[in-house]
Amino acid sequence: MQSPLPVRDGVNATRLRLPDEGPWVTAMDYMMHRWGHIDPQGIEDRFDAGEIVGEGGVPLTRSTKLEDHTFIWYYRTLPPETRLPVEISILHQDEHILVVDKPHFLPTTPGGTYIQESALVRLRNLLDLPDLIPMHRLDRMTAGLLLLSTNPETRGKYQVLFEKRQVQKGYECVSAATPTAGFPAVEFPATVRNRMTKSRSYLLAEVIDGEPNAETRIEQVRTFDAGPRQHALYRLEPHTGKTHQLRVHMASLGLGIVNDAFYPDLLDKAPDDYSKPLQLLARGITFVDPITKQPVEYRSQLELSEAHPS
Repeated sequence: MQSPLPVRDGVNATRLRLPDEGPWVTAMDYMMHRWGHIDPQGIEDRFDAGEIVGEGGVPLTRSTKLEDHTFIWYYRTLPPETRLPVEISILHQDEHILVVDKPHFLPTTPGGTYIQESALVRLRNLLDLPDLIPMHRLDRMTAGLLLLSTNPETRGKYQVLFEKRQVQKGYECVSAATPTAGFPAVEFPATVRNRMTKSRSYLLAEVIDGEPNAETRIEQVRTFDAGPRQHALYRLEPHTGKTHQLRVHMASLGLGIVNDAFYPDLLDKAPDDYSKPLQLLARGITFVDPITKQPVEYRSQLELSEAHPS
């Protein structure tokens, strides 16, 4: 559903569905029920200023009945954010798409404590492109190629490529050269197939019994000394796109990715250590451009810090 409010400061207006019924007479009563304990004066001020609207951009007032609207839109009050000490590099831009190198630690889209400090909002503000939308996502801790649509009129043509898995992605990671104790030796190239699901615990993904729904091809590119244990650079080709798939699949082989705080062991939450980024990089992306009908390939210019030990 199209928002009647434009993007502001790189952030979309928030949409809220009002309940069909309840003990609330007005839309403001319901918002007070939800958030009045946080900022009651702010809610009243927004209604008075006409900053809360319904479909078609019709402003709501304090007396607007609950049943008058199904959806309403408003701008959230954004908390101050400290700028993350990482930068985005623009690799390609045309009238249809934008290709960037997203750094480690920067989320793709706004969420939680990261709103302005997300790749999408930074790029919208930097390039004055309020209609910018990512075509896929990278985990906050994963760096590398990110493809975004700059043109709503052609966006669907690119979305279809991702939906039909007509986009080939290549990743690189650094892990141990041999599995940890208790895991069998691995013959490369190897293909991992299993069934993944989102966990009900803090760990975001896990492997369960059942028909495989996740597949990754893994190739060991080269090995090198890294302290007391040999490490290796791996090339990863995901054939599906489950949450944390590459991290889970590497850990399932006893080859957890260097600096992974989730897999194979969930570590205590700690402030980001910018000197130890997750050693996972979205290296390349290829597809047949739906506009030009020509094959295209984009390659990240970033490097994994642990892949080139001093």
